[in-house]
Amino acid sequence: MLRYLPIRKIHARQILDSRGNPTVEVEVTVGEGIIGLEGYSGKAMVPSGASTGRYEAVELRDGEQTQYHGRSVQKAIENVNTVLADLLVGENALDQMDIDARMIEADGTENKRNLGANAILGVSMAVARAAAKALRIPLYQYLGGCFTPRLPVPMMNVLNGGVHAPNLLDFQEFLIVPFGAESYPEALRMGAESYHALKQLLTERKLSTAVGDEGGFAPGLSDAKEALQILTEAVEKAGYEPGVQMGLAIDAAASEFYDPARGGYLFAGESTAAGRELLRSTVEMIDYYEELIRTFPIVSIEDGLSEEDREGWIKLTSRLGDRVQLVGDDLFATNSQRLQTGIREKAANAILIKPNQIGTVTETMQTMELAKRAGYHTVVSHRSGETEDCFIADLAVATGAGQMKTGAPCRSERNAKYNQLLRIAENLGRQAVYTDFRKNS
Repeated sequence: MLRYLPIRKIHARQILDSRGNPTVEVEVTVGEGIIGLEGYSGKAMVPSGASTGRYEAVELRDGEQTQYHGRSVQKAIENVNTVLADLLVGENALDQMDIDARMIEADGTENKRNLGANAILGVSMAVARAAAKALRIPLYQYLGGCFTPRLPVPMMNVLNGGVHAPNLLDFQEFLIVPFGAESYPEALRMGAESYHALKQLLTERKLSTAVGDEGGFAPGLSDAKEALQILTEAVEKAGYEPGVQMGLAIDAAASEFYDPARGGYLFAGESTAAGRELLRSTVEMIDYYEELIRTFPIVSIEDGLSEEDREGWIKLTSRLGDRVQLVGDDLFATNSQRLQTGIREKAANAILIKPNQIGTVTETMQTMELAKRAGYHTVVSHRSGETEDCFIADLAVATGAGQMKTGAPCRSERNAKYNQLLRIAENLGRQAVYTDFRKNS
């Protein structure tokens, strides 16, 4: 049994993400030079968010305006090729926790601002992938062990608003959720068919079918009710029953339109459409969500309130938590300490998982384990600035997350994750499990 697998080389380079912005790619080579074990390489590409919370780990950017308008990541690349390479070459790639702990210690800050979470995460993921290759087992099995048969329910962002689209929709994402499928391949088909039915409806109404960063459409709709109504019609047009086979979900991204000076949520889009300012209090926001879940088959609401509105989150969860999944993204930032506080306060009942919010594979999985023990659902998520890397698909299966959010079934960097899950489902064969996430705590 292989117990020691030395890291032989670590190399990073600057590549482009799905928005044409620079990001970090890391390649780690292990095992080379051991008798009977040739070298294996693992690559990892790090995504980047547009709607980012203040508690996320720091993504290191150069700030040099003559290079990619200040978004170059050469400092992070240099940190990988010097500091982290010097630190880790010769260490055991099979000890992921130790590798990650060494990088965290070398950075020396709470939010990884010295070396950059993008530098550290790239190495962390690449080490895991290289180790899995050397052991000749799938990444999901390496991360999760032999008993990893559960495929996640896809949450597909098919309508965009907020900072993701130049329209009047204040909420950032409207999603379809095929929880009632018999298998993951069927769920993907249901989602894709509903997506194309939505495109037909938008075309018939002479609304835009141009797609945004995550593949969702950004038509000129006026408010959440109009968006949810057309989604319900699209599900029906595709031949599925809303609330039985297909649910709807919202990512409000409420931190983006919370006005702390006025203690309320400013709906700029709805204000424009109505010709008057619309500022909702926390209680009015909760009332609004309650109205929406009574009217539409909504199964999940993400970031329904600001990351700073902790008392509001407690009230929201108390009032609606037994009827709908309430996902904390900015609230928790994939951080186990912030999640622990939420568990203690009974704020939210689910957590969004974005590895680049925290910066290592180990910390990501520790947060997911804490959520699982507390009965919180976990939703593994992409970022709006993505790459073709499929790591999160394997992570979702490895941890039995139950849900994965990675955009519309449209753009290649999004479909790369969906397609990887198809491969995993095929590999698992009859052992593959697909269940309604609402029935699993």
